[in-house]
Amino acid sequence: MSTQTRSNHIGRKISRLRELKDMKQEALAQALGTSQQTISAIENSETVDEEKLIEIAKVLGLSVEAIKNFSEEAVFTYFNTFYDNSQGTVGNHYCTFNPLDKLVESFEENKSLYERLLESEREKISYLEKLLNSK
Repeated sequence: MSTQTRSNHIGRKISRLRELKDMKQEALAQALGTSQQTISAIENSETVDEEKLIEIAKVLGLSVEAIKNFSEEAVFTYFNTFYDNSQGTVGNHYCTFNPLDKLVESFEENKSLYERLLESEREKISYLEKLLNSK
């Protein structure tokens, strides 16, 4: 195992964050009013001009600090703290309701609405049939 510290390659961080946001280089380039080749060059640079970094952060919806401090290890650690142990918990959060109960409740509400709409349509048909028969 290496004892070297990892470099703070800002370009790679920008590239990874852009990919995580499902954004192509072309889209970032267009938002910044530059070319895709320029974005490629930025993403291959270890350092990025502070002013350009501020612009990129705005387009990505992040802070400059978030870009500078980004690490994939931290992202995976964060998401791995959210787990389901089949007892109604997600991470340190406890569900205060049963999601299945909410689904059934929603179904019952929609069923009632559907029945009322159906009854309304039946009444309209009945009324129209009476009008036709009276002629």
